[in-house]
Amino acid sequence: MDQPHRYAIGMLTTVTGDAVEAALIHSDGRDDIRPIGGVNLPCPQTLQWGLLEATQNDLPITELARLEKELTHHFARAAGALRRRHPKEFEQVAAVGIDGHTVRRMPEEGIWLQIGNPWLLSELIGLPVVSDFRRHDIAIGGQGAPLESMYHWALMSEEPRPALMLNLGAVCSLTWLSPANEIIAGDVGPGLELLDEWVQEVAEATDDDEGQVSLRGVVHERAVEYALASPFFKRPLPRSPTRSDFERIDVSGLEPEDGAATICAIIAEAISLAVRQLPEVPESTWVTGRGSRHPLLLKRLRAAIGELRNVGERGLNPDTLEAECFGWLAIRYQRGLPVTTPETTGCRVANCAGVSTARGPWS
Repeated sequence: MDQPHRYAIGMLTTVTGDAVEAALIHSDGRDDIRPIGGVNLPCPQTLQWGLLEATQNDLPITELARLEKELTHHFARAAGALRRRHPKEFEQVAAVGIDGHTVRRMPEEGIWLQIGNPWLLSELIGLPVVSDFRRHDIAIGGQGAPLESMYHWALMSEEPRPALMLNLGAVCSLTWLSPANEIIAGDVGPGLELLDEWVQEVAEATDDDEGQVSLRGVVHERAVEYALASPFFKRPLPRSPTRSDFERIDVSGLEPEDGAATICAIIAEAISLAVRQLPEVPESTWVTGRGSRHPLLLKRLRAAIGELRNVGERGLNPDTLEAECFGWLAIRYQRGLPVTTPETTGCRVANCAGVSTARGPWS
């Protein structure tokens, strides 16, 4: 007999590979969601360097295989950290959903390559692991992203409509809900991945999360206009970018601070373009993700689209929301509920994307 409410863990790596984020939730896989807690477990420096190298360059296959094994063991350590914090709830966990570390993202070619071994992880922690959400979605005509839109839809179930959620992450995405419960979703433009790469390369900083670099800079508006002329920003939602879609983003030659400020402006204006294409102005606009506290990005967004509310005002944690999403998706997978839909990723039909190390039937 199906037990709708269950505990689940979601895990993923940060885009820079500096940590594994893990979160524990209790949910029915629909709109009854109770976050329990989360951890951010820093990666050893050698692992972080390896993940960055794998993302940016072509690693020999043997190195990539060893890197995957090391990452999988770190996923297990993150699960152990959650177990120590929430032992009672952990003993009732029904599944773990993981989003492996992306090393190649080419949805237009039907390719999304991630590392992270679900079979090894399942053996290490003694729990069923659900994974490969993105590759399954791509196999049935989707773009593999954004996966978080279904979770945002559930979180906004009680919001006055139309409602909008902006995920200010490595790549920025939106989820819009109409009064008739219609959904529009998709990746809308670059995010903090681009900003991280810039400040790491030229400013000797690990990130710009507090605006420590960008707030000292001047926006070069011509560079913003040139970047936004990319055909990507004219494509209808749902859509998901490749790195080539952002080739017109060029801040080379600028001072570190000016380049960072200009990238922030590009991110904000790309979001604004997408929001202006929505059928109706949202009654409320919520922000989550790492960028939800970035002072310059939020300033530019407010100037472009109006009032923003942080999901923290609803008792949610923007730092763990994406990890929670993958726990929630694991529950949906176990219950045979859609994980992606034509409206969120462009897949042909709503489907229960993913694969599990466990064999059904579910209980």
